[in-house]
Amino acid sequence: MKRLPQYLLVLLLLMNFPAWAVDIFVATNGSDLNDGSKEKPLATVAAALRKARNLRRLNDESIKNGIHIILRGGNYQVLETIVIKPEDGGTRESVTYIEAAENEQPVLSGGVPISNWKKMTAAVNGLQKNIQSKIWVADVPLVNGGLFNFRQLWVDDTKATRAKSANGETMHRILNWNKQEAACVIPTPAFQNLDKTKGVELFIHQWWEIANLRIKKMQVMGDSTKLFFEQPESKIQNEHPWPAPWLSAATGNSAFYLTNAIQFLDEPGEWYLDAANKKLYYWPRVGENLATAKVLAPFTETLISVQGTIDAPVTNLVIEGISFQHTGWLRPSQQGHVPHQIGLYMTEAYRLKPAGTIAKPGLDNQAWIGRQAAAVELSYALRTRVKDCSFKHLAATGIDLKKGVKDNMTKRNLFSDIGGTAILAGNYGDEGREIHLPFNPKDEREKCDVILIENNFITNATNEDWGAVGIGCGFVNRTIIRHNEIENVSYSGISVGWGWTPEPNMMKDNRIVANKIHHYGKWNYDCSGIYTLSAQPNSIIEDNYIDSIYKSPIAHLPSHWFYIYTDEGSSHFTVRNNWTPSTKYLQNANGPGNVWSNNGPQVHDSVKQNAGLEKEFQYLTANKTAKTPTINEEHNEVIELVVKEGQQLDLQKLKLLLANNNMDSSAIYHWQNHYVIFSRVQDLGVMEGRLQNNFPQATVKAYHNMFYEYSKKKHCADKTTAKEWTHILLTANLVADKKLQQEYLDYHNTQFEKWPDIAKGFCNADFQQLLIFKNGRQLVLIISIPKGKTLDELNPKTTEHNPKMNEWNTIMGKYQEGIEGTKKGESWVFLKPLSQ
Repeated sequence: MKRLPQYLLVLLLLMNFPAWAVDIFVATNGSDLNDGSKEKPLATVAAALRKARNLRRLNDESIKNGIHIILRGGNYQVLETIVIKPEDGGTRESVTYIEAAENEQPVLSGGVPISNWKKMTAAVNGLQKNIQSKIWVADVPLVNGGLFNFRQLWVDDTKATRAKSANGETMHRILNWNKQEAACVIPTPAFQNLDKTKGVELFIHQWWEIANLRIKKMQVMGDSTKLFFEQPESKIQNEHPWPAPWLSAATGNSAFYLTNAIQFLDEPGEWYLDAANKKLYYWPRVGENLATAKVLAPFTETLISVQGTIDAPVTNLVIEGISFQHTGWLRPSQQGHVPHQIGLYMTEAYRLKPAGTIAKPGLDNQAWIGRQAAAVELSYALRTRVKDCSFKHLAATGIDLKKGVKDNMTKRNLFSDIGGTAILAGNYGDEGREIHLPFNPKDEREKCDVILIENNFITNATNEDWGAVGIGCGFVNRTIIRHNEIENVSYSGISVGWGWTPEPNMMKDNRIVANKIHHYGKWNYDCSGIYTLSAQPNSIIEDNYIDSIYKSPIAHLPSHWFYIYTDEGSSHFTVRNNWTPSTKYLQNANGPGNVWSNNGPQVHDSVKQNAGLEKEFQYLTANKTAKTPTINEEHNEVIELVVKEGQQLDLQKLKLLLANNNMDSSAIYHWQNHYVIFSRVQDLGVMEGRLQNNFPQATVKAYHNMFYEYSKKKHCADKTTAKEWTHILLTANLVADKKLQQEYLDYHNTQFEKWPDIAKGFCNADFQQLLIFKNGRQLVLIISIPKGKTLDELNPKTTEHNPKMNEWNTIMGKYQEGIEGTKKGESWVFLKPLSQ
């Protein structure tokens, strides 16, 4: 008998024995009555999971090498959360995959289409008459047999704006917060019958967070109005001390706007939902055609929920190549939203009177929190992978590894247009544990442990809750966050830790390595590129590239931002080889064992080049959204001490205090009873307090508002700067008339566009820098010139062949006057260095 060639024998064996893996297909044109084959696909992921579950229940031989639930391309509407149970998980040898078909893009969407748009023809009560012809209206469909409410809307996958009282990115400022009445006082809005309108909400910025408060009643009192709020948020907002509404004459009170009233619908891109009458109103943006546009409102809050138990976790699950889109989050409409930090909302919070607990004698508050809904969430899951997915157009969190998640990889994913935190992981005390307590569970299975967050691109996250972060990890262990790029976020880039405690807890061996974080802090300060809390032994922050913090127009303290911020209790960290433009770091109430070495602009450029997405995954950055508005840079700050006439300041004590706080002890200038410090400072607000404590007889004023900056590097053709500078300080007052004060500020805000010859004059004079700071009416002007030159020598060059400079100086003269103690007709006075 003639033998078969060996390769034919192998081929016959392969033909006669199955690969011992099963494929279950799902398609938008499928049916759940089909068998799930490629030719007869199912219609839903839920049906595919049930088929897979039955195969595992029967221990079918076909699943020996795994089950692949393969989604063909297209949009799958998910109106009920897809729950993955312990029975749906796989084994090490037989993994469960939920994946995209090759070269196809399936989308799991919680969105509901809104169609049949018509241009308004009849008047609608409350809508401004002059814009009614620009508004389109559509009927809102019933969903699952019920009325449909929502807080977001996307038109051709661009988020539209829920109608609000302030246009564009502008905001108003509150007048006061009355704790006795649990009321917010605002300027009376210029909208008719607003006090009779139901459903209006207050969106308020407070320190490092925001809050959404449903308004119960408006009490109009002439040019001011009191707002009273619904429960439970009214009690929480009024009793919790951190973060609170900001009230400051120096930097302005908390910014706010009102939302959810048809009266506010007054610019393109805004919408209003009349839920009771099932009508949606929208003013299209330029180029939008509502006859053809895809308009989606979110219904489902969580698309996939992996729900294991502590005794039966979901195991060996891979989710790959799926796009998760259009989720909602309705809790703010039902109970308000008052978050404590990184978007975690408080369920109860109050100030301790007297302060202190047994473990923390200085603690002044207690709080209990919950977490926002996530598009994908995992609890009690072992050996899971979420990779090569996209998370887009989401109201709250992207993915949340909530509890008992071990050996998870979240990698190579895109997160874009996320309302809250993109990636959240770890325990935050959201099961009834007070947030300041360390978490160290007796049962190891409760921990989030061995987590890899790698090569994810996060952009335009935190756009609903401005206090959320790019990546947030609470109590986690052996977690590696590496080679991610985070941009265009409202607060911090990466936050790791929880508890505000140096006490032993479950956290250790965490790594934050080679991430690229830029364009952060768009709205909220008290922020940083990387932020940590509590003891985390053997944890490392290294080789990260952090740059470009936004210059927030509403920051409570304009200088209170950092590149790296180790906050309360942070202990046993090694922080090394991180590239940042300067060493603007904050180490606040840290515990023991932290080691900092070689961080700042001197770090080798290879760190910048290697940080962020690894080369093969940089295609994700095609989705960039960061723009280039004003970027903040560290600069010298201004603090003034004013003593009564005839009194002297203890200058030796002052110099020692400055030196002990890493400030330039020689940078003190004076005029009569005014002493001004112009120096780098780690935390301007903290330093202001320390100066006041050490010099109680003086009035201490921090100049938080640097409203004007000329820089030779930025504004001159020749960008070469001198190696050493001499700073010349002057001070004056603005006139008392507030209208004229605003005119002065407006002139300076538009000077480079409308008066370009002014900067040309400064360039001609070789001015290196010119800054103007403001506190109340008082101004401090700093002119920096090359060392060895004098102002008398350089200043005439500003007006050479430059008549506009003389015109500018004449105009500015009407806005300025001398501070107390100056001669009649005198405005600017020189502050002399103490060394002179």
